[in-house]
Amino acid sequence: MAWGGDEDRRQDADEGEEELDETDYKTQKDAVLFAINVSSSMLQQPPASDKKKSDKDSAIAATLKCAYQFMQQRIIAQPKDMMGILLFGTEKSKFRDDAGGRSSSGYPHCYLLTDLDVPAAEDVKQLKDLVEEGEDPDEVLVPAKEPASMANVLFCANQVLTTNAANFGSRRLFIITDNDNPHGNDKTAKSSAAVRAKDLYDLGVVIELFPISQGGKTFDVSKFYDDIIYRDPAAETGSLDDVKASKSGDGFTLLNSLITSINSKQTPKRAYFSNLHFELAPNLTISVKGYMPLHRQTPARTCYVWLGGEQAQLAQGETIKVDSTTRTVDKSEVKKAYKFGGEYIHFKPEEAAALKNLGGKVLRIIGFKPRSLLPAWASIKKSIFIFPSEEHFVGSTRVFSALWQKLLVSDKVGIAWFVARENANPVMVAIIPSRNAEEDTSDTPYLPSGLWLYPLPFADDVRTLDFSAPPRPADELTDKMREIVQNLQLPKAMYNPLKYPNPSLQWHYKVLQAMALDEDVPDTPEDATVPKYKQIDKRVGGYLAEWKEALAEKAAGLMKSRAVKRGAEEDDERPAAKRAKPGAAANKAAGGGGSLSNAQLKAALEQDTLKKMTVAEIKEVLASKGVSAVGKKAQLLEKLEEWIEENA
Repeated sequence: MAWGGDEDRRQDADEGEEELDETDYKTQKDAVLFAINVSSSMLQQPPASDKKKSDKDSAIAATLKCAYQFMQQRIIAQPKDMMGILLFGTEKSKFRDDAGGRSSSGYPHCYLLTDLDVPAAEDVKQLKDLVEEGEDPDEVLVPAKEPASMANVLFCANQVLTTNAANFGSRRLFIITDNDNPHGNDKTAKSSAAVRAKDLYDLGVVIELFPISQGGKTFDVSKFYDDIIYRDPAAETGSLDDVKASKSGDGFTLLNSLITSINSKQTPKRAYFSNLHFELAPNLTISVKGYMPLHRQTPARTCYVWLGGEQAQLAQGETIKVDSTTRTVDKSEVKKAYKFGGEYIHFKPEEAAALKNLGGKVLRIIGFKPRSLLPAWASIKKSIFIFPSEEHFVGSTRVFSALWQKLLVSDKVGIAWFVARENANPVMVAIIPSRNAEEDTSDTPYLPSGLWLYPLPFADDVRTLDFSAPPRPADELTDKMREIVQNLQLPKAMYNPLKYPNPSLQWHYKVLQAMALDEDVPDTPEDATVPKYKQIDKRVGGYLAEWKEALAEKAAGLMKSRAVKRGAEEDDERPAAKRAKPGAAANKAAGGGGSLSNAQLKAALEQDTLKKMTVAEIKEVLASKGVSAVGKKAQLLEKLEEWIEENA
């Protein structure tokens, strides 16, 4: 049971009880500072190779390319986040040029390449020139003869993060190096670095290590970084043993390995509520937080700028209310109203708030149902990921984990009443458990494990539509298509959104980037959603050809049988016609082309009187025979003549 109280009253968690971790699912402004080691080994070029997937870049080049790509992604997905690049181990030193900052002599062999800030066009261009063009006019990538003090590096990072991102909810330091023991046996230097790392941890800065392993050498974290990277046992499920070194091999380049490692540390996405009371039963309440790991990204909105000054400035818009005489209406003169029956019903602010109030914010379970009873079509909005919070009720994590595991074992879902915020409309939700991403049975390996709130429709949300049943295809065609579908499965028969960037969004920012950096606009966008036609043809080309032939035969046979049946019915219903005089068929057609029998059409063809029919009459005949009636008169006559020759 969960209860409110002090930390001292918390019961010890049962051994072996599975824990959940919320660290990577908070939404907040994020500041990331790359600390990149510049050394001879990092600058060493890889050996030449003819293999397509072999390394072409040195470790430092791969790292800078990774930072460049990370900067581009941030501009698109999180445009308000900050990023900076700090090089250490360089011959030159540079911190800040402002008078209030500490001089570069205070941080020897530390070079602040890009100060921590929202990436600007000049920052992107400078990094691009360094990465792609190899332009290093300031010779910043020259390694020092003696290694940099890690205590100075961490203190420099401390100054950058606390000065530029003082109020950010997430501040992170990414250390990228191939040196697992920068100070050797110097215990004093190690101790100083550990103290600086503890200072960063106390300030809420998370240090992430991205080690690089080269030349078959293993990166040993325990030699130095074991005392630098702090892990909170209460918040982290991982340990230093989980830190994997980036390296080339197995079809991956060092650049790809680094990008994969750093992307796994990105912070998603959209908080929705915090410390919501979750009532599981009478007198049993815990608190939870809600997040939205999935959020549709759209291009940034355009804005108006004022170009009258020396620099372009953002134009601030202002909205005012006016009456029929264009007099400005004061806010106190305006009331809220709803239209009902052609009249406006006015409400005071407190009355409008009371109208919406159907109870305080809460998540309350009202029952449980088998998961199989939840239809796929019932989702009307995005699902919300919830996670326990110990701030209001101690023991929430244990109760939450027990509910999560019980729902998984029983294959059931909870049905709950959900009000996210004060004065928000109530929603019925299904509480659905998701498995660990590492499990083979997980349906969502790219999403966290825990509980999801799945909004359900009310009776008012269901529309009554008259759908006729779609025609059933022939069994033979179905069997042939089944072979095609089975050979065109996605990897693991699952759609993974992480592999498919939005092509329109990427193209939008690609064009903006090209214009901002005075580059040539690319000809075509990169689109990972375009089918791989060669592979498709290689896998199912033969099956597709067979299926098309079977479909054409089935369609031709069906149209022919329908036309013959319709002609026979018409012949049976009418008496035999007398021999028609020349032009009689056309005169008969004047009364309606659709009433002509097969014999009459054949006689009209033989007497060459079909051309006397109007376009409307020809279309009527073609439609009655199941032939396409699209085209000019000459084309329609040709279709009709072909049909008469084949069927009449």
